[in-house]
Amino acid sequence: MKGASSVAGGPTVADPDHRTAPELEAGFGHVLESPRDGGALEMIVRRPGVDRRETIEEGRLSFEAGLEGDSWDRRKGYVTADGAPDPDAQLTLTNSRFADLIAGSRDRWPLAGDQLFVDLDLGVENLPTGTKLSLGEAVIEVTALPHTGCKKYARRFGAEALRFTAQPEGRRCNLRGIYARVVVPGAVRVGDIVRKVR
Repeated sequence: MKGASSVAGGPTVADPDHRTAPELEAGFGHVLESPRDGGALEMIVRRPGVDRRETIEEGRLSFEAGLEGDSWDRRKGYVTADGAPDPDAQLTLTNSRFADLIAGSRDRWPLAGDQLFVDLDLGVENLPTGTKLSLGEAVIEVTALPHTGCKKYARRFGAEALRFTAQPEGRRCNLRGIYARVVVPGAVRVGDIVRKVR
């Protein structure tokens, strides 16, 4: 893919400069100002294997693979009754402003483990389950699967960051992110505008 850069092993390294609760609170207002519609796709990250990340400028979303080149279909996690990968977990979106707040620098965003970093309000009121979003040539649909933090997330960004996502306001805003599935395949590029399909 165009503009790919690889990070191998990086996600296993903890950064000692985690944000404190007051720092998170101080930066949260900027996160709340995220556009409700028409925000930009700021970063695309593929996960070709466990703890591996590739940031790419352009990718393709498909029914079969989610983000092509990603390991969604080989990951242990959400599966259907027959053991197949759950298409409702094909893609993860996270708010780029919150990623910047907890990561401290853009090069650490991929540690979150999400694929699409968007400058968009991902809250349940703005993007309820079933909302369709267009970006580039593709259309995706928000699914009902809960996206929650884990020990790796806390290790990379700190216990306070994980706690912040789990508070009522953090859950309402879906600070840890949301899951989506592909409904119209196509190419997506950094800079694409993400719009609700009405």
